[in-house]
Amino acid sequence: MTPPGSAAHDARHDAPRDARHDAAHALDVDRLLAGVAEDDGGVVDDSIPQLADADPSLAGIAVVTPDGRTHAAGDSAHPFSIQSAVKPFLFALALADTSGDALDAVGIEPTGESFDAIKLESGTGRPPNPMVNAGAILTASLVRGSTLEERTQRILQGLSAFAGRDLEVDEEVAESERLLGDRNHALAHLMRSEGTLHVSADDAVAAYVRACAVLVTAESLAAMGATLACGGRDPSTGSRVVSRAVARDVVSVMATCGVYDGSGRWMRRVGVPAKSSVSGAIVLSAPDRLGAAVFSPPLDDQGTSVRGARLAQGLADGLGLHAFGFAGGARDSDAGSL
Repeated sequence: MTPPGSAAHDARHDAPRDARHDAAHALDVDRLLAGVAEDDGGVVDDSIPQLADADPSLAGIAVVTPDGRTHAAGDSAHPFSIQSAVKPFLFALALADTSGDALDAVGIEPTGESFDAIKLESGTGRPPNPMVNAGAILTASLVRGSTLEERTQRILQGLSAFAGRDLEVDEEVAESERLLGDRNHALAHLMRSEGTLHVSADDAVAAYVRACAVLVTAESLAAMGATLACGGRDPSTGSRVVSRAVARDVVSVMATCGVYDGSGRWMRRVGVPAKSSVSGAIVLSAPDRLGAAVFSPPLDDQGTSVRGARLAQGLADGLGLHAFGFAGGARDSDAGSL
């Protein structure tokens, strides 16, 4: 791995490039990071001891382009537990392992409620979408495996394939999540009572919390986002991880549901499908453009990294990534328009 403070890493894989990719290579990620260095807003999550102990000064950014190149700055090589940023990838694995039938088991609509709300769809008993805790507990249970051990191993192997490198579980984080996750257990039992969850509540929660406890860095998480952005193919090796249809479905739901009750504001301001995390990470997937990850532990009221959101907006503005942007981008003359 190249040094984390370097503006650009060597390509691991030759691939066609176009002007949009060249623009990404010219991006000054160090400048983006410097622009948020003085922002001291937000509060570090304290739901488990390992998250509460995070250094609030940490901040990193990594960008992976379709030719496999990585651009990184700051604490981009600092390890942290993936937490809720794992949810798009659990959804992808569930879709792949059920030939798409996971879409019958979980909804895809935004809720406007918190990520751990004790609520299922009226009439169906399904979780509202795979980006909230109930949905991710269910999608983790749909990943292939006849036993809990087989399922958790499949999840770890699948996440490693998205990242293009071997990942591992932080066992202390997993145990803390299991012992302190009363709402997750409540959600699992509620889904069992509705007939939606077809494995034991304990096994479902165990698979989910082990997935949340997988250790990543901004660089490995950006690679995961890039695999989705490249239609399910790892841009560094060319290996296919999931189908283009699966990648499309996942990125679509990231756009509408990935930042919980802040998803609408996120898409207006940043305009890039993303998934936030209480560890302070945000993974972004801009189809055919890039994957990115930003990391800084202090969070806003929606559980989104304060510095991370600013980094993501700077990245999107600098490269014209907004999904609904227009030529020339936002202009000062538009400021008074409705």
